Amino acid sequence: MLQPHLSNGQPNDNGSYPPSEEYPNGTGSVDILQELNRLEDLILYGFRVPLIGRTLVDEDKLIEQIDYIRISLPAIFQQAAIVLQQKEEVLLEAEEYGQQVIEIAQAKRAQILAESDIIRQVEQESEQLRRQVQQECEAMMQATLTEIDQKRRMCQEELDELRQTAIAQAHGIENGADEYADNVLEGIEQDLKDMLRIITNGRQQLRHDGSPQRNSHSPKKK
Repeated sequence: MLQPHLSNGQPNDNGSYPPSEEYPNGTGSVDILQELNRLEDLILYGFRVPLIGRTLVDEDKLIEQIDYIRISLPAIFQQAAIVLQQKEEVLLEAEEYGQQVIEIAQAKRAQILAESDIIRQVEQESEQLRRQVQQECEAMMQATLTEIDQKRRMCQEELDELRQTAIAQAHGIENGADEYADNVLEGIEQDLKDMLRIITNGRQQLRHDGSPQRNSHSPKKK
């Protein structure tokens, strides 16, 4: 079984690299860049041939590393596909969550608009009711003022009639009192006339009765 190599920059003393703790069998993740770096280390740290500027590379280790990279690629692709699927799932969940947020926001907006419409309608009804009450109050006030003015006029007319009646009655009483006083005085005058006549008649009677006696007692002439 091929084993990967950990890249620590330097091979071991025996020219090999320490074994990797990660496997392409699904027990761990594979860092493809790290494995390519190991492949590069095999070439860079190989035995350099003096004078010709060439490097001798352990063919078995190089092939082993290439085979490991080759067999690790499907796992890398599978992990990438899993990550991509997870990303799509996250994006889908984010999209669903965003849609839910939008729906909630739209519902909230509709609720706010509905409440605003209700508030606006209540305000309009309140304003209409206020105007109606104000108009009714003004009408009642006007009717009350009109009624008070009519009552005042009626009272004034009744007072004028009473005053005219009182004046007429006073004139009647005054005229009646004058007439009564004239009648009384006339009666007294008639009584006085009767008494004066009686007195006059009495005196005349006294004079008439006293004349013979006065003649009988007078002395005779010689």
